[in-house]
Amino acid sequence: MKKIILPLLFITVHALVFSQQFIPNYDEAKMPAYRLPDPLIFKDGNTVNSKADWDKRRIEIYHQFEYEMFGAIPEWKGITKSTVISRNENALKGIAKRKEVRLELSNGNKIIPVTILIYLPVKSKGAPLFLSYNFDGNHTTTAETDVLIPDSWVSNNKDFGITDHKANENGRGKAISRWPMKEIVSRGFGVATVYYGDIDPDFDDGFKNGVHQLFDARRDSTSWGSIAAWAWGLSRIMDYLEKDQDINSKKVIVLGHSRLGKAALWAGATDKRFAMVISNNSGCGGAALSKRIFGETVGSINNSFPHWFCNNFKRYNLKEELLPFDQHELLALMAPRPVYVASAADDKWADPKGEFLSCVYASSVYVLLGSKKFAATKMPPLNSPIYGDISYHIRPGKHDITLYDWNCYMDAAERYFNMAKK
Repeated sequence: MKKIILPLLFITVHALVFSQQFIPNYDEAKMPAYRLPDPLIFKDGNTVNSKADWDKRRIEIYHQFEYEMFGAIPEWKGITKSTVISRNENALKGIAKRKEVRLELSNGNKIIPVTILIYLPVKSKGAPLFLSYNFDGNHTTTAETDVLIPDSWVSNNKDFGITDHKANENGRGKAISRWPMKEIVSRGFGVATVYYGDIDPDFDDGFKNGVHQLFDARRDSTSWGSIAAWAWGLSRIMDYLEKDQDINSKKVIVLGHSRLGKAALWAGATDKRFAMVISNNSGCGGAALSKRIFGETVGSINNSFPHWFCNNFKRYNLKEELLPFDQHELLALMAPRPVYVASAADDKWADPKGEFLSCVYASSVYVLLGSKKFAATKMPPLNSPIYGDISYHIRPGKHDITLYDWNCYMDAAERYFNMAKK
């Protein structure tokens, strides 16, 4: 009997101690003193003084994130095949063209199918395109009844009628509040969305499912996690968009909310083809500074989602002060391309101030490369966007992506792409 009770007792006590260590801090007064690394100082202490210097420093920073946080993405030697599986030239009551494209990512006898749902404005040829994952299936982003339901594993969700990890008709249109397709298309933008579980189902199975199975199964402490896999998937979708004659691949804006905001940032860092990068409420591991230890922390995110990052990142659980980088440097990897960070006032878990400060401290790199300095040093009022090559806003409300957020992103994109106001 003791052989059973003692291990269970150890596990219970260990879990209790572990959980107590991760009680979130929401008090600025209790935040530890911290020092951020300077993105314009080389590891050897020399200063970055030119674009040529930055190109070298960027490689240093990129490798730190690659080997210490997101994990190294292996070389892709597989095949990508695309097939248009449906078309509707009169979608959204006549304002959009819609198509669904099936990608097949294959390596040997292993094939991963991915379905892209694309809406393009009828009257705006070459429109900028938002590329973003969705959480529960393409059919949840629209009320149109002929959009396909994914076959992939999905998280159970009572609101969407999912109890067996299979999407169904009950979820159709349930995420429309996050996907205001009519409003986006009406302003001259396109949208491409993919269910993120098509790329990698979001649960810890030892990296046996999703796109990881297309690669060598051997892993080490630097091997990629799910965030990097989702970022890699965005690049494979971009491969297709470059070949689609209906798409202006020079104006693709990668956008993500929450964990998918983390993936969008890493996609923007790894793939310079994305013209603009948007992080919505991405928090810890995304836009928020880790060294602040406010809200979600490195330890808590690794404990809750052990499959998101590489194993090396776990070395910084409760030891954020040892991190050789911080998330302002992730934003700096986008430079000089525009990056937009957004927060929600009630989303303390994601640390809105930490997200804002990343914009402040990334600004020096943008200035070096010829951009204007980020136009704030203090948090702006609610609903008062700051636009520039680095943009930021904080709105009232909770962890979500809303029509207000989308309107701000479209405003920023219109400025960047010099789109005529209607």
